Amino acid sequence: MKKTTCIAIDDEPLALLVITQFCERFGGLELTTFSEPRVGLEEIRRNKPDLVFLDIEMNSISGLDIARDLPGECCFIFTTAHAQYALNGFELDAVDFLHKPFAYERFEKAVEKAIRRIEIQRDRTSENIVVKQEYNNVTIAVNDILYIEAMENYTKIFRESGGYILSRTSMKTLQEMLPEESFLRIHRSYIVPIERVEIFSKRRIKLAGQEVFLPVGRQFANHIYDTLIARHSGSAPTGL
Repeated sequence: MKKTTCIAIDDEPLALLVITQFCERFGGLELTTFSEPRVGLEEIRRNKPDLVFLDIEMNSISGLDIARDLPGECCFIFTTAHAQYALNGFELDAVDFLHKPFAYERFEKAVEKAIRRIEIQRDRTSENIVVKQEYNNVTIAVNDILYIEAMENYTKIFRESGGYILSRTSMKTLQEMLPEESFLRIHRSYIVPIERVEIFSKRRIKLAGQEVFLPVGRQFANHIYDTLIARHSGSAPTGL
């Protein structure tokens, strides 16, 4: 079974020790801890863990601000001594709110709830689509799609695993087949997975691991920029 990757951010070493011990007791959790919140946030942006344990009142930055900066698919649990932030946790879609000091049994329930949400997300990203190539039906895993390009009467579906599928399926049909929360139409000729976007502006986009920039269509620019700012807040160079 795949391990659940976790990051804990708290400026109190004792709090991190408790979370570490509870994760070891729970089992199947691969935990990295950070006492410096900004360093922890950078690590989250780089490696996109499944689950984040997040304190709120820290010296250098509020955990609420970090929560607003987390990647959109990231599950997080607030761990704080300040019960008045429970409503904030609800508004920010935290999986749970652990009020310090919390017992292992309460921690266990919160993590089980998080894992259920994570598994639902994994199921979504492992979905397949089926397209026509010549006279055959080809199954493509959604999470294997690098990007899609329209070419006259065909579409090229480039794959993370290598190569591409050449299909007569229209861009409109492909867009309807793909999960709306995971893919963006950035141009009449391009559809990209949101989580693969590394650098963006209102004019062009670069995908992680790719050297070339893809153009952004004028009619899509504002929507794309707002969507990507919300998903990748604080990590995107502008003025490209």
